[in-house]
Amino acid sequence: MSDLFAGSPPATPGEQPVRQVWKVSELTRRIKGTLEGAFGSVWVEGEISNLRRPASGHAYFTLKDATSQLRAVMFRSALAGVSLPLKDGLQVRGYGQITVYEAAGDYQIVLRKLEAAGEGELMLRLEALKKKLAAEGLFALERKRPLPALPQHVGVVTSPTGAAIRDILQVLKRRFGNLHVVVAPVRVQGAGAAEEIAAAIDLLNERGGLDVLIVGRGGGSLEDLWCFNEEIVVRAIVRSRIPVISAVGHEIDWTLSDLAADVRAPTPSAAAEMVVKSKAELERRVADAARRLGLGAQAAVLAWRNRLDRAARTPILRDPLQVVRQRQQTVDFLGVRLHNALAGLPQLVRQRAEASAHRMELAMRLRLAESSRALQHAQAQLRLLNPKAVLTRGYSLTRLPDGRLLRAAGEVQPGMILKTELAAGAVLSTVTATEGETHDGKNSQNTKLRGSAGAPGKNRGGDGKRQSGAGENGGGIRGGPEAGQTLLF
Repeated sequence: MSDLFAGSPPATPGEQPVRQVWKVSELTRRIKGTLEGAFGSVWVEGEISNLRRPASGHAYFTLKDATSQLRAVMFRSALAGVSLPLKDGLQVRGYGQITVYEAAGDYQIVLRKLEAAGEGELMLRLEALKKKLAAEGLFALERKRPLPALPQHVGVVTSPTGAAIRDILQVLKRRFGNLHVVVAPVRVQGAGAAEEIAAAIDLLNERGGLDVLIVGRGGGSLEDLWCFNEEIVVRAIVRSRIPVISAVGHEIDWTLSDLAADVRAPTPSAAAEMVVKSKAELERRVADAARRLGLGAQAAVLAWRNRLDRAARTPILRDPLQVVRQRQQTVDFLGVRLHNALAGLPQLVRQRAEASAHRMELAMRLRLAESSRALQHAQAQLRLLNPKAVLTRGYSLTRLPDGRLLRAAGEVQPGMILKTELAAGAVLSTVTATEGETHDGKNSQNTKLRGSAGAPGKNRGGDGKRQSGAGENGGGIRGGPEAGQTLLF
């Protein structure tokens, strides 16, 4: 490349060197020719950034690596042979001519071939962070809030010297000049920019009194806009209590801040237009609302008038007493029915009472007969079980002085007074002698009974006392007149 400036003659000793002055276009063409001659067509690998595809169909982008970047252009005819979809962050290999774009003085490569070489490092980091934050729900539509209809206080987080703040203020002033705007100046690219943006959002929330926030900047490459992809900025937008509009770059630019914000605006100017509607638009909306309100009121009045007309034509409203007379007739009819019902009520009650009394009498008689039969049966059973019933057949019970029944002759001694119970009355007797077995099983014929009281009759004296003595076979008290047998107690 030593012949780049070969047109300048060498200076002779002692003479002043001849000044060679180049025109910009001449120098640019010379540099262009030198580069094209020195390099020609080459293969180059890099990451696509700042991709633009205008209506012409050509593609303009930048190929970059970790330290350098190269402008690239691919015309529509060459793009027809490219199968992969171009996007920022795509790692590609391209073949083309190194040249200089004279109008801008930039050197570039005009690509004729392009193939994928893998995704770039920045895009890989961006996709990983996007998946992480999306899994936490930071981009969910449910958490996004609507913008206020008529905000009075607006906060702006952007660079104080960029074109974005000028566009925003110009639009706000043109639409509503009396809006209160608070600007939080920050850096919008480079190291430390993300931290400044997040701190400014938090500061405006602590300050309070704002209706909406605009966070953004003008256009740029993926690297220029990278601070709006940082996690610290996304989380600051999410925790903001004030609705946030993200206005980063141009319409084709997308950042994670756009996904986290309540509303995404394609440009800063569009964000200002979203904040406040134009005066003419508001007047049109008010007029439209007034027109719809008037039409609604007219329709309501017409509907009520129609209802009133229909009501006036009904027979009830023409003769309101007609309903009263119908109700009076109904009352009279019900009164007659009630009178007839009450007239036959005493006879019905009397018939029911007589029937009930007759049923009660039959039931009482049946119950009394059953009770009488039960009583007679119980009396018969009692008579059968009564031990004294045997006395009526001529038997008697003799008791010792201590009240015990006398069962054997050996239980008495001469001189004992015994009490003999009969069916009617009792007899007291004194033992004079006994016969039969004694307590030790021996026969004794020494004891005899002497009656002490009784009734006149056989074996009784004139004083009514009974006289007892040993019979033909010896013995004491004899009984059993029906059989003529002698019983010893």
